[in-house]
Amino acid sequence: MKMNYKITNIVMLAALVMIFIISGCKSKEKAASSKDQGETLIEVYCSGPEFQSNNEYFRANQLGESMDQATAKKKAMSNTRADLASAIQTTVKGVIDNYLNSRELNKVEDLEQKYEALTREVIDQKLTGVKTICEKTTKTSEGNYKTYIALELAGDELMNAMNARLSQDDKLKIDYDYEQFKKTFDAEMEKMAKERGQ
Repeated sequence: MKMNYKITNIVMLAALVMIFIISGCKSKEKAASSKDQGETLIEVYCSGPEFQSNNEYFRANQLGESMDQATAKKKAMSNTRADLASAIQTTVKGVIDNYLNSRELNKVEDLEQKYEALTREVIDQKLTGVKTICEKTTKTSEGNYKTYIALELAGDELMNAMNARLSQDDKLKIDYDYEQFKKTFDAEMEKMAKERGQ
């Protein structure tokens, strides 16, 4: 009888020790995962894969912050337009370089400058007609306004505008080949999409 009593006490003591060990491990796991090494996840509105450039659209997103709501929006719009213009100019520069390198033309340097000047005009005009695909405004704990904006411009729309402008130039239209230029443009759009992983 005494032996059964001792065995029962030992089993109960072992069970209690196991319960404390298991619950202690779980609470440490919870503490480690909830801390996330001191990092806090921040949600950035109007960003993510659906707001990035791909082989069909040039896209950009930015934010603006100010004590005044209208100023926050103006800053966000200005920042986003600047990013969009930069992405477009980089791609168009690649198009012009590759297009002119594929042609057997004299005075390539002069032509390159002319192409760049005309396409810069087109880009400036098209940036006034970009489409807003996301806009969100928040208010910070300090009382400032933050506006998040994403803009897009269709690649086809830009290509058509560039074609119209390049075809009107007397010096360029002698050597200008729309099909070759469009093919080069489409290749650069594909390249941009691959670089962004889309």
